Amino acid sequence: MRQLFQIPRTGELRIRDVPCPKPAENQIVVRTVASLVSAGTEKHMLEFAQKSLLGKALERPDLARMVFAKAKSEGIAEAWRQSMARLESPMPVGYSSAGVVIGLGNAIGNFSLGDRVACSGAGVASHASVTVVPPNLCVKLPDAVGFESAAFAALGGIALEAVRMSEVSLGSCVAVIGLGLLGQIAVQLLCAAGCHVVGMDLDARKAQMALQNGAEATARSYDELRALVPRVQAHAGFDSVILLAATSSNQPLEEAAEICRERGRVVATGLIGLDLPRKPFYDKELELVVSRAWGPGLYDASYTSAGLDYPLPYVRWTAQRNLDEFVAQLAKGSVQVQNLISHRFEFSRSLEAYNLILSGKEPYLGVLLTYPQEKAVSPYDSPIWLKKPGRSRSAVGSDAIGIGLIGAGLFARGTLLPTLQKIPNVRFRAVASSAGLNASQVAEKFGFDYCTSDYQKLVEDPEIHLIVVATRHGSHAGLACEALRHGKHVFVEKPLAVNREQLEEIIRACGANSPYPSPSNPVLMVGFNRRFSRIARWIKHKFAAIREPLAIQCTVNTGRLPADSWVYDRVDGGGRIIGEVCHFIDLIEYLTGSWPRRVYAETLTSQRSHPTDNLVITLKMEDGSVGSIQYFSGGDKTYPRERVEIFGGGAVGLIDNFRHACFVRKGKKTRLRTWLSADRGHRAEMEALLDVICHGAQPPVPLADYVCTTLATFALEESLRSGAPVEVERAVVLPRPELAEAAGS
Repeated sequence: MRQLFQIPRTGELRIRDVPCPKPAENQIVVRTVASLVSAGTEKHMLEFAQKSLLGKALERPDLARMVFAKAKSEGIAEAWRQSMARLESPMPVGYSSAGVVIGLGNAIGNFSLGDRVACSGAGVASHASVTVVPPNLCVKLPDAVGFESAAFAALGGIALEAVRMSEVSLGSCVAVIGLGLLGQIAVQLLCAAGCHVVGMDLDARKAQMALQNGAEATARSYDELRALVPRVQAHAGFDSVILLAATSSNQPLEEAAEICRERGRVVATGLIGLDLPRKPFYDKELELVVSRAWGPGLYDASYTSAGLDYPLPYVRWTAQRNLDEFVAQLAKGSVQVQNLISHRFEFSRSLEAYNLILSGKEPYLGVLLTYPQEKAVSPYDSPIWLKKPGRSRSAVGSDAIGIGLIGAGLFARGTLLPTLQKIPNVRFRAVASSAGLNASQVAEKFGFDYCTSDYQKLVEDPEIHLIVVATRHGSHAGLACEALRHGKHVFVEKPLAVNREQLEEIIRACGANSPYPSPSNPVLMVGFNRRFSRIARWIKHKFAAIREPLAIQCTVNTGRLPADSWVYDRVDGGGRIIGEVCHFIDLIEYLTGSWPRRVYAETLTSQRSHPTDNLVITLKMEDGSVGSIQYFSGGDKTYPRERVEIFGGGAVGLIDNFRHACFVRKGKKTRLRTWLSADRGHRAEMEALLDVICHGAQPPVPLADYVCTTLATFALEESLRSGAPVEVERAVVLPRPELAEAAGS
């Protein structure tokens, strides 16, 4: 399949062959017939992306502050690397399309193959020959509605939601400021509702078109618009004013307050300035409402991703119901959109369409992209080869370790792959991601042989020796097990598992392994990288001569996550204890050389945070050591993220954000420092794994350690629920007799 996307760092638009995305259980695969360019929104995004880094910083000082905070906390090099990873991530463009259903997830019941549908959603209904769409962002088309008209569905939903938020009724007087695509559709919807409509736009052509679409009068300036007020309700003013203009100016809002009647309503939908002029809003007791896209549910992951609907008696008009109603109005003929199409381009010429919009050399309104339909598109395309098969070995030795990456998210792009690039005799063979665009971009940037949306091709590829799993937490165990059963070595990002069943599956998959790797015994490593940090190893060495229990305190200044983040989802993420606190349990295990025996967790309750956002955790270790983890999301981002203090045997050790460390004993202080960025052990971790694979050395971390860390996170979850200390389970069948014996001791 082919897709249009933007590189945020430069604003460059590209069309590329990418692997067809695979649908999840509750997703639909749609072959696109037509998609609409939302000229206002997309032009704004393109113009922002084309600014220099300084220009971006000046326009979005909030993002600039985040980068400065990252640099202060993590170092300049780390801040730069992560920022570039974000800016170079491909961004799909477009959010309104129509096509034919060619594939269904197993949990889809309301759609069938061959259904004609309208689709919506940024990053979903994008400009691509094939899209994967959640069912709540998709509606079936009546026979009377063609694909070109249906491609307006998302914009129609936005206009319809703005009309609903204006709370108009039969006979209401409404002003629409901004008569672009949204304005023209809003005028028609208001007329269909029996309203008296006045429009305003600086463009005479658009003002004339609004008259043709039912407006009773139009204006080309704010002076002309104010002059129309005496014709409205005996000088009282408009019941509602809908702002659909695209300008950073605050003037539309100020003019709306001027022409609105007392206790009227102003609806802001377009990209306008929102510095509220208090006096007119106070004098008239006006209401200001900012409408949000095409309705409730659009920014709710349970609605868009999980497919849960809002009950109709309580939420009459959801995003999907608005889309469905707009399509129904198209079928009735109450809204006409064919006359709004000013240009049609074949998808292969879509760059010309955007040049037209950005250059402004000729008038445009509705710019439609059409897609060739001669050849049926399979929902499961072949891999996309970036190098000819068999020719990529020349860059590395014949004994190079072939890497297959599953998951092409920010951590893989910003940390794992740049780390692996620095290690010799590594061959980037293939990358798989359910989002085919991400796989394609990562494959091109890092020089992979091919990319695909089907991870099975990686586990079956004989030229791949090591599978790197960097997907969402809930899929780690299943993917790792499948790779191990195919004889692949596996590096899986933390956590190893999000529930007991997954952990047992991992143990079974590793059960036949002997203590030492061989061609028939794959190695498993989990991404607990901090124990490999030069600073952590230095501190452990300093405490090696101390033969008594230690007290270790880890303070973690983590950031807030959105309330609907996948990390909190029990299936996808497992929560912050399982998905993030595990790092510090492993670090305490490493520093003490012991396993947790009993754990206890308390939460700081807050209406603004999730129960696992702010935690105080205590670990009692088998050797008598005590570990404390203070995990907080409510701190300042400029403060260092992690601080580890170790006390015992008359000595004190400190790790300050893995950039500085010191050890004090008998009045003597020694220090260790890194300069450009924090060293959290990523490179040393990968080098250790590759050394094991190449030379058959003993794995640096026994499977039993991974199992005990994971069991400790489960016990902490139980402690949080019960409010009491919990013994860490030991009744787990470990893969090797000597480890099973150790676990029972």
